[in-house]
Amino acid sequence: MALSIMHLFTKVKPGSAMVELKTLNLKVNHGIEGDINADPISPRQVLIVRHEDILDLSINPGELRENIVVIGREFDNFIPGSLLTFKSGAAIRLTFHCEPCKRIAHLVESLKSIQGKRGILGVVIKSGKIQVGSNFQVQAHKFPALSENPYKRFLNFIIKIPSGKVVTYKQIIKGIGVDNSYLRAIPTYLKKTSAADYPVHRILDSKGYLITYVNQQKKKLETEGVKVLFEADLLSNLNKNFVDVKNYLWDDDTIYLE
Repeated sequence: MALSIMHLFTKVKPGSAMVELKTLNLKVNHGIEGDINADPISPRQVLIVRHEDILDLSINPGELRENIVVIGREFDNFIPGSLLTFKSGAAIRLTFHCEPCKRIAHLVESLKSIQGKRGILGVVIKSGKIQVGSNFQVQAHKFPALSENPYKRFLNFIIKIPSGKVVTYKQIIKGIGVDNSYLRAIPTYLKKTSAADYPVHRILDSKGYLITYVNQQKKKLETEGVKVLFEADLLSNLNKNFVDVKNYLWDDDTIYLE
Protein backbone atom coordinates (compact mmCIF):
# COMPACT_ATOMS: atom_id res chain seq x y z
CA MET A 1 0.00 0.00 0.00
CA ALA A 2 1.53 3.31 -1.07
CA LEU A 3 1.81 6.24 1.30
CA SER A 4 -0.97 8.73 0.74
CA ILE A 5 -2.51 11.86 2.23
CA MET A 6 -5.65 11.19 4.27
CA HIS A 7 -6.36 14.63 5.83
CA LEU A 8 -5.06 18.19 5.46
CA PHE A 9 -5.39 20.98 8.04
CA THR A 10 -4.27 24.55 8.50
CA LYS A 11 -4.33 26.98 11.40
CA VAL A 12 -5.41 30.50 10.50
CA LYS A 13 -5.54 32.25 13.91
CA PRO A 14 -3.83 31.82 17.30
CA GLY A 15 -5.92 29.63 19.58
CA SER A 16 -8.36 28.70 16.83
CA ALA A 17 -9.41 25.21 15.78
CA MET A 18 -7.67 23.58 12.85
CA VAL A 19 -9.43 24.07 9.52
CA GLU A 20 -9.71 20.96 7.34
CA LEU A 21 -9.10 21.46 3.62
CA LYS A 22 -8.85 19.33 0.49
CA THR A 23 -5.65 21.01 -0.71
CA LEU A 24 -2.72 22.91 0.80
CA ASN A 25 -0.35 25.20 -1.04
CA LEU A 26 3.23 24.65 0.11
CA LYS A 27 5.66 27.51 -0.49
CA VAL A 28 9.43 27.32 -0.19
CA ASN A 29 10.95 29.95 2.15
CA HIS A 30 7.53 30.23 3.78
CA GLY A 31 5.63 27.07 4.73
CA ILE A 32 1.89 26.52 4.26
CA GLU A 33 0.15 29.42 2.56
CA GLY A 34 -2.28 31.05 4.99
CA ASP A 35 -1.03 29.16 8.04
CA ILE A 36 0.03 31.16 11.11
CA ASN A 37 3.07 28.95 11.64
CA ALA A 38 4.55 29.86 8.26
CA ASP A 39 8.01 31.35 8.81
CA PRO A 40 11.07 31.33 6.52
CA ILE A 41 13.60 30.29 9.18
CA SER A 42 11.46 27.84 11.15
CA PRO A 43 12.25 24.11 11.11
CA ARG A 44 8.61 23.42 12.06
CA GLN A 45 6.60 24.79 9.13
CA VAL A 46 4.62 21.56 8.76
CA LEU A 47 3.54 18.81 11.17
CA ILE A 48 2.87 15.36 9.70
CA VAL A 49 1.18 12.58 11.67
CA ARG A 50 0.65 8.93 10.82
CA HIS A 51 -3.01 7.87 10.79
CA GLU A 52 -1.99 4.57 12.41
CA ASP A 53 -0.63 6.43 15.44
CA ILE A 54 -3.70 8.56 16.10
CA LEU A 55 -5.88 5.48 15.58
CA ASP A 56 -3.91 3.62 18.27
CA LEU A 57 -4.35 6.57 20.62
CA SER A 58 -8.06 7.05 19.76
CA ILE A 59 -7.39 10.64 18.74
CA ASN A 60 -9.36 12.34 15.96
CA PRO A 61 -7.55 13.78 12.94
CA GLY A 62 -6.59 17.42 13.55
CA GLU A 63 -6.59 17.19 17.36
CA LEU A 64 -2.79 17.03 17.53
CA ARG A 65 -2.70 20.36 15.65
CA GLU A 66 -1.15 18.54 12.70
CA ASN A 67 -1.25 19.74 9.10
CA ILE A 68 -1.03 16.43 7.26
CA VAL A 69 -2.31 12.98 8.20
CA VAL A 70 -0.74 10.19 6.14
CA ILE A 71 -1.58 6.52 5.79
CA GLY A 72 0.24 3.49 4.44
CA ARG A 73 2.50 0.58 5.34
CA GLU A 74 5.87 1.77 4.04
CA PHE A 75 6.82 3.80 7.09
CA ASP A 76 10.36 2.55 7.65
CA ASN A 77 11.72 5.68 5.97
CA PHE A 78 9.34 8.08 7.72
CA ILE A 79 11.99 9.51 10.06
CA PRO A 80 13.71 12.88 10.65
CA GLY A 81 16.12 13.57 7.80
CA SER A 82 13.85 12.01 5.19
CA LEU A 83 12.61 13.74 2.05
CA LEU A 84 8.92 13.63 1.08
CA THR A 85 8.18 14.30 -2.59
CA PHE A 86 4.73 14.85 -4.05
CA LYS A 87 3.40 14.58 -7.62
CA SER A 88 3.00 18.35 -7.89
CA GLY A 89 6.74 18.83 -7.34
CA ALA A 90 6.26 19.92 -3.73
CA ALA A 91 8.80 18.53 -1.29
CA ILE A 92 9.21 18.51 2.49
CA ARG A 93 12.32 17.86 4.56
CA LEU A 94 11.49 16.12 7.86
CA THR A 95 13.42 17.83 10.66
CA PHE A 96 12.63 16.36 14.11
CA HIS A 97 9.85 14.75 16.11
CA CYS A 98 7.23 17.08 17.54
CA GLU A 99 7.50 16.99 21.31
CA PRO A 100 4.42 16.14 23.40
CA CYS A 101 3.26 19.24 25.26
CA LYS A 102 0.54 20.44 27.62
CA ARG A 103 -1.61 21.61 24.69
CA ILE A 104 -2.47 18.01 23.86
CA ALA A 105 -2.20 16.54 27.38
CA HIS A 106 -6.00 16.28 27.70
CA LEU A 107 -6.08 13.86 24.75
CA VAL A 108 -3.96 11.12 26.28
CA GLU A 109 -3.51 9.32 29.61
CA SER A 110 0.05 10.60 29.83
CA LEU A 111 2.42 12.56 27.61
CA LYS A 112 4.80 9.61 27.81
CA SER A 113 2.24 7.47 25.97
CA ILE A 114 2.44 9.75 22.94
CA GLN A 115 6.24 10.02 22.85
CA GLY A 116 7.34 9.47 19.25
CA LYS A 117 3.72 9.50 18.03
CA ARG A 118 3.02 13.24 18.03
CA GLY A 119 4.27 13.41 14.44
CA ILE A 120 7.34 14.71 12.64
CA LEU A 121 7.95 18.36 11.81
CA GLY A 122 9.21 19.53 8.47
CA VAL A 123 10.33 22.36 6.19
CA VAL A 124 9.00 23.03 2.69
CA ILE A 125 11.97 22.83 0.32
CA LYS A 126 10.04 22.87 -2.98
CA SER A 127 6.78 24.65 -3.70
CA GLY A 128 3.59 23.02 -4.95
CA LYS A 129 0.06 21.99 -4.05
CA ILE A 130 -0.78 18.78 -2.22
CA GLN A 131 -4.23 17.22 -1.98
CA VAL A 132 -6.15 14.62 -0.06
CA GLY A 133 -5.91 11.19 -1.66
CA SER A 134 -2.65 11.77 -3.50
CA ASN A 135 0.35 9.50 -3.04
CA PHE A 136 3.89 10.58 -2.20
CA GLN A 137 7.35 9.09 -1.87
CA VAL A 138 9.69 9.03 1.12
CA GLN A 139 13.48 8.81 0.86
CA ALA A 140 15.38 8.31 4.11
CA HIS A 141 18.66 9.99 5.12
CA LYS A 142 18.51 12.70 2.45
CA PHE A 143 19.29 15.35 5.10
CA PRO A 144 20.83 15.40 8.56
CA ALA A 145 18.15 14.88 11.21
CA LEU A 146 17.93 17.83 13.59
CA SER A 147 18.53 17.02 17.25
CA GLU A 148 15.53 16.40 19.47
CA ASN A 149 17.39 18.46 22.09
CA PRO A 150 16.62 22.22 21.84
CA TYR A 151 20.03 23.20 23.24
CA LYS A 152 21.81 21.21 20.53
CA ARG A 153 19.60 22.87 17.90
CA PHE A 154 20.58 26.21 19.47
CA LEU A 155 24.27 25.39 18.98
CA ASN A 156 23.63 24.24 15.43
CA PHE A 157 21.79 27.48 14.68
CA ILE A 158 24.28 29.97 16.14
CA ILE A 159 27.33 28.51 14.38
CA LYS A 160 25.66 29.52 11.11
CA ILE A 161 25.53 33.24 12.03
CA PRO A 162 28.11 34.92 9.79
CA SER A 163 30.65 37.51 10.88
CA GLY A 164 29.21 41.03 10.86
CA LYS A 165 25.64 39.84 11.48
CA VAL A 166 23.51 39.52 14.61
CA VAL A 167 20.40 37.65 15.75
CA THR A 168 17.93 38.35 18.53
CA TYR A 169 16.42 36.04 21.13
CA LYS A 170 13.13 36.02 19.20
CA GLN A 171 14.86 35.00 16.00
CA ILE A 172 16.63 32.15 17.80
CA ILE A 173 13.29 30.89 19.12
CA LYS A 174 11.95 30.70 15.57
CA GLY A 175 15.16 29.26 14.13
CA ILE A 176 15.41 26.36 16.56
CA GLY A 177 11.70 25.59 16.48
CA VAL A 178 10.60 26.04 20.09
CA ASP A 179 7.73 27.73 21.87
CA ASN A 180 7.98 31.36 22.97
CA SER A 181 8.24 30.13 26.55
CA TYR A 182 11.83 29.15 25.69
CA LEU A 183 12.79 32.83 25.67
CA ARG A 184 13.53 32.32 29.36
CA ALA A 185 15.97 29.54 28.50
CA ILE A 186 18.15 31.56 26.10
CA PRO A 187 20.16 33.32 28.86
CA THR A 188 20.86 29.89 30.39
CA TYR A 189 21.97 28.61 26.99
CA LEU A 190 24.26 31.62 26.56
CA LYS A 191 25.91 31.19 29.95
CA LYS A 192 26.33 27.48 29.29
CA THR A 193 27.98 28.20 25.94
CA SER A 194 30.09 31.24 26.82
CA ALA A 195 33.18 29.23 27.74
CA ALA A 196 33.15 27.36 24.43
CA ASP A 197 34.19 28.62 21.02
CA TYR A 198 30.77 29.68 19.72
CA PRO A 199 29.86 33.11 18.31
CA VAL A 200 27.58 34.08 21.20
CA HIS A 201 28.71 37.71 20.83
CA ARG A 202 26.48 37.88 17.73
CA ILE A 203 23.36 37.34 19.88
CA LEU A 204 21.33 40.29 21.15
CA ASP A 205 18.29 40.37 23.38
CA SER A 206 14.86 40.76 21.81
CA LYS A 207 15.16 44.57 21.74
CA GLY A 208 18.64 44.63 20.24
CA TYR A 209 20.62 45.32 23.42
CA LEU A 210 24.00 43.76 24.12
CA ILE A 211 24.10 41.16 26.87
CA THR A 212 26.10 42.09 29.97
CA TYR A 213 27.52 38.65 30.70
CA VAL A 214 28.76 37.93 27.14
CA ASN A 215 32.51 38.45 27.29
CA GLN A 216 33.86 41.39 25.24
CA GLN A 217 30.71 41.50 23.13
CA LYS A 218 31.05 45.16 22.13
CA LYS A 219 34.69 44.78 21.10
CA LYS A 220 34.06 41.58 19.13
CA LEU A 221 31.08 43.06 17.25
CA GLU A 222 32.98 46.23 16.37
CA THR A 223 35.91 44.15 15.13
CA GLU A 224 33.46 42.48 12.72
CA GLY A 225 32.19 45.85 11.47
CA VAL A 226 29.00 46.05 13.53
CA LYS A 227 28.32 49.56 14.82
CA VAL A 228 27.46 49.49 18.51
CA LEU A 229 25.43 52.45 19.79
CA PHE A 230 24.52 53.48 23.30
CA GLU A 231 21.70 55.20 25.09
CA ALA A 232 21.52 56.70 28.52
CA ASP A 233 19.32 54.81 30.95
CA LEU A 234 18.20 57.49 33.40
CA LEU A 235 16.64 54.99 35.79
CA SER A 236 19.80 52.94 36.32
CA ASN A 237 22.26 55.76 35.61
CA LEU A 238 24.01 53.48 33.12
CA ASN A 239 24.60 53.54 29.40
CA LYS A 240 23.07 50.61 27.54
CA ASN A 241 24.79 49.40 24.39
CA PHE A 242 22.65 48.29 21.48
CA VAL A 243 22.77 47.55 17.76
CA ASP A 244 20.43 48.96 15.13
CA VAL A 245 19.16 45.49 14.29
CA LYS A 246 17.65 46.35 10.91
CA ASN A 247 21.13 47.12 9.58
CA TYR A 248 22.85 43.92 10.74
CA LEU A 249 20.17 41.26 11.27
CA TRP A 250 21.04 37.85 9.85
CA ASP A 251 17.98 36.72 7.93
CA ASP A 252 18.90 33.59 5.98
CA ASP A 253 15.82 31.67 4.90
CA THR A 254 17.86 28.86 3.31
CA ILE A 255 19.36 27.34 6.47
CA TYR A 256 17.17 24.24 6.36
CA LEU A 257 16.92 23.88 2.59
CA GLU A 258 20.17 22.01 2.04
